[in-house]
Amino acid sequence: MAEDLMRYDLLAQEALRGVVRQALRRVERSGFPGQHHFYIAFLTQAPGVQISERLRQRYPTEMTIVLQHQFWDLTVREEEFQVGLSFNDIPEKLVIPFRAVKGFLDPSVQFGLQFETVAEESAALQAEGPVKKEAPTPLKRPEPEPESADSGESAPKIVSLDAFRKK
Repeated sequence: MAEDLMRYDLLAQEALRGVVRQALRRVERSGFPGQHHFYIAFLTQAPGVQISERLRQRYPTEMTIVLQHQFWDLTVREEEFQVGLSFNDIPEKLVIPFRAVKGFLDPSVQFGLQFETVAEESAALQAEGPVKKEAPTPLKRPEPEPESADSGESAPKIVSLDAFRKK
């Protein structure tokens, strides 16, 4: 089999990050339709991530935020998004590059995406050379919300790019 010099795995991840970007842009413009809400996991040490030192100490490697009812100033740009959230009644502004996002979940429709580690991807895209691969960390589904705890819903369908790669 020929070597994939096009790096379709990285191109596919970038396209799927576009799904996250577009979903956030819709919320930025019009708010959440229906029962939609998002869980977004990201690497706190990734380049471009801006969070307070207090949050960085509490979440030294990875953090998951929930965008549902109590967030403000959502701003979506091509390479990042910014959002205001409250942690223990302390307002915080977060800046999260899309390349730092490891997982995205909309539990209202059982839709989820997982991404590989970003630092290596970014370097590979810039150098257009080989990249070391780490297995993606599974996005942990948060504890069920009280009103849906006994609804009998099935687990979310998480799309992992590894499922489409030839080994």
